[in-house]
Amino acid sequence: MGLFRKKKSIDANTMETGVKMITISAPTSVDTEQFNTIRTNIKFSNVDKEYKSLMFTSTSMSEGKSTVAANVAASFAKQGLHTLLVDADLRRPTVNATFDIDNPRGLSNYLTEKALDINSIIYSTSVSRLYVMPSGPIPPNPSELIGSRRMAELIDKLSQQLDLVIFDAPPVLSVTDAQIMTTNVDGTVLVVRSGKTEKNAVKEAVRMLRQVNGHIIGSILNDVEVKGKGYYGYYGYSRNSKKK
Repeated sequence: MGLFRKKKSIDANTMETGVKMITISAPTSVDTEQFNTIRTNIKFSNVDKEYKSLMFTSTSMSEGKSTVAANVAASFAKQGLHTLLVDADLRRPTVNATFDIDNPRGLSNYLTEKALDINSIIYSTSVSRLYVMPSGPIPPNPSELIGSRRMAELIDKLSQQLDLVIFDAPPVLSVTDAQIMTTNVDGTVLVVRSGKTEKNAVKEAVRMLRQVNGHIIGSILNDVEVKGKGYYGYYGYSRNSKKK
């Protein structure tokens, strides 16, 4: 399917239109199968530990991390896990638009309103067992909210109540949010766009995450062209290599 050609993907304003949920719209497609493969690789990347919380990030904008996070979350839910996708990108949120949520209340509300019931900002979706938490109104101090004790407590609370929580975090090189969050989740996945992401940028992002002892479980090479097929997709998942 010709849904992921590079120019169209990069130019799309995902804050307004949301991301493409190929796992829902085309459940038997090749791209959906690749998301299922990513799900399986993540699940078995550490046989000694069950991941309860994962963070998806990238080096910079327009690398596809929100699309990957949302579709991987749907894949886990379809396998039977009660999965929550949290839009932790408080600067460029996408969950509201992706899942047609009119109510703007979400994560930023919970982090600033101590009396807010967490159940009021968790929404069900058309996929059984897949739930989403929007970002809420864009705050003036995103990094402070992400780094707050209330955020750390929320991650722990959600991890105890659900099978899996996936956080869509901002790019590593843009702001400090991803560095802060990686210390509170079980594992981090770095999304890299083929033909766009600079090698040095990837190295720097990995260095920054490891600097705070973040557990990088793997990377996803997004937008890989399949020769002879005429489309682009999500084909590369590799486990994290040992530190050099």
